[in-house]
Amino acid sequence: MPKPKDAKQQACAPLSLILACYFAPVRQALCASEVLELELNFSVKSKLLISAGVIASASAIWHLLCIIGGPSWFVFARAPQPIIDSAVQGTLLAPIGTVIVAGLMFACSVFAFSAVGLIRKVPLLHSALITIALLCTLRGLIAIPTFVTPSGFDIWQIVASTIWFYVGICFLVGSIEQYRLGKSGT
Repeated sequence: MPKPKDAKQQACAPLSLILACYFAPVRQALCASEVLELELNFSVKSKLLISAGVIASASAIWHLLCIIGGPSWFVFARAPQPIIDSAVQGTLLAPIGTVIVAGLMFACSVFAFSAVGLIRKVPLLHSALITIALLCTLRGLIAIPTFVTPSGFDIWQIVASTIWFYVGICFLVGSIEQYRLGKSGT
């Protein structure tokens, strides 16, 4: 074990050694080369699927934060008018609808992470990947006519559509990889 160079490293060295000796996960986390090896074991296609899962999770969290943020957050997020009205009036449509949408986005993450092996395999994996790929890609493409509004370009729609198109392509690539893995029997 190399000698610590500064005071902070000297203070942390005994604790790190104790943690590394008694807790295997901590020992693995402290070993940078093992972390790097884990990262390099994923194919490019798997990394695309992981990025899609992370984006879907972040979007789900953003949706849930809209409930806390209130009506102005729903307006900013370009929620449908009935959802905004519900948030203003304090009815249950906005929070329940938002939780359902966030749940669907978290489900996308679960399927993405399952496909690359970060979590155990879930049922209907291949069908779900194809369905998610189709829906996300369509979401990215269907909003193209809404890019131009009477007040000019809607940057929010452009960014959101581009992101969901990317996520759809990532799921498409991932579903193709899963299909090929299934055909080869691995």
